Amino acid sequence: MKIWKGFEHGINFGGWLSQCRHAEGHYVSFIREDDFAKVKSWGLDHIRVPVDYELFEDDKGNFIPERFCYIDFAVKECEKNGLNMVLDLHRTRGYSFDEGHGETGFFDSPELQEHFCVVWEELATRYGKYANVAFELLNEVTRKEYSDTWNRVADACIKRIRRIAPETPILVGGYYNNSVEALKDLAMPQDENIIYNFHCYEPLVFTHQGATWISTMDPSFRCPYRMTYQDYTEKSVEQLGGGFANAFAGFSMDAAIDETYFERHFAEAVSVAEARNVRLYCGEYGVIDRVDPEEVLLWYKDFHKALSKHGIGCAAWTYRRMDFGIDDARMDGVRDRLLGLITRREQA
Repeated sequence: MKIWKGFEHGINFGGWLSQCRHAEGHYVSFIREDDFAKVKSWGLDHIRVPVDYELFEDDKGNFIPERFCYIDFAVKECEKNGLNMVLDLHRTRGYSFDEGHGETGFFDSPELQEHFCVVWEELATRYGKYANVAFELLNEVTRKEYSDTWNRVADACIKRIRRIAPETPILVGGYYNNSVEALKDLAMPQDENIIYNFHCYEPLVFTHQGATWISTMDPSFRCPYRMTYQDYTEKSVEQLGGGFANAFAGFSMDAAIDETYFERHFAEAVSVAEARNVRLYCGEYGVIDRVDPEEVLLWYKDFHKALSKHGIGCAAWTYRRMDFGIDDARMDGVRDRLLGLITRREQA
């Protein structure tokens, strides 16, 4: 499978220009110049920068030119530090991966879809000239029923971007929040610079244990990583609902989870990528900060064994806070080992 050079081991700057309080005080304080230098010192090669449309649009959908300065800053600092960058449109007008944001209508509205394309024409005009910048069209399409519409909108948007930025890498993910399952239903890549993008927080009952934003999850629930598949099944049903009753079908229920779980989880995605001669990229993955750091490290080891086997590039979620922060003090004892896995300096 083709490797996406320069985007092999990265990290997200989540919570900076997206999923945040959209105010200048936050923008200038959450991420500074030395944070880009630190990422470089860690041995990483790129940063994924999620942005919300509110960053650069007013309430009527008009661009606020001076507010692009924060993306300008990110591009400049990545260039200065020899880093590549994924510019991720995390939310667009009328759509968010989180229904709690109240963004609705995008997949039913030609007007909102046209606005989405106009946004990307603006971003392509501003950033398509930078060789170190890739574009991610939209973060985490949710419902499978959106698949056909999303393929149509993404295809049209890519064509319009290509008139401005003919060679910029463009990432496209699918339904169920960029699931590996959705990759087979993505449209065929238009050219060699289309990247198939997925996210991985599996097994969810481990990586999101105690997550307050999951309505069925007990905030006090905790579990170790090396459980049997029987334990994973029971705890997943208990904490996430009956839809997870067959989540681990095909595994020996008495066996403990290991890297073969991720091998099988990625198998179809790898097959699709090879058949279509397209690169694969995992734009988000990680473990919630409720988990003991040594347990986090166990998950990362197995996860990266599978990624490394196929040369899949990735960006960990996330650099600071946001319930997953790798730079947070709680990770001090394992961070060097964790970074060794991300950068593949150490064998998982």
